[in-house]
Amino acid sequence: MLSNFKIKNHFFNAFRELFVHHHGSLDFRAKIFALIILANDEIKPDNYTIVKNIGMSIYKNDEERANLLLLSTKEVVSRVKEHNSLDIDTLIANIQKELKLTPRYAKKIDVDSLEALLNISHNSDTLAYQKSMVAFLKSIKEETLSEKKSQIAQDEENIESKY
Repeated sequence: MLSNFKIKNHFFNAFRELFVHHHGSLDFRAKIFALIILANDEIKPDNYTIVKNIGMSIYKNDEERANLLLLSTKEVVSRVKEHNSLDIDTLIANIQKELKLTPRYAKKIDVDSLEALLNISHNSDTLAYQKSMVAFLKSIKEETLSEKKSQIAQDEENIESKY
């Protein structure tokens, strides 16, 4: 018998866009975490523990939301690992495309949080690759925040007026 969590997860994955508040933002964060995790060939359970802990911090101890971030991250990692319509280059392109479409997502790139995932790597080549991914994300974050400042402010104002 499936646990309540697994049933809820399956249900939410099937209907995420309908039932998860700000699902796009959560999915974007999942892609960011997945990118750093995937830059390491040895994916360890500790990676996901760190994502869950970061999620608890981001979502102010909302365990359901943190679990959704964790599960979404695992889903992206799995899709890339299984070569299921996604590879690391396509993932990078998707992140760039989402930033062009929704520049405010640049604020979701928390370099300090991402660096926590680097502490798991012990191979110098892997660590260098992960650091270059973090540097890339930091660069596109800064570039987007700089170039799209007025659009981000307007988007955030529109979101606040809806709620």
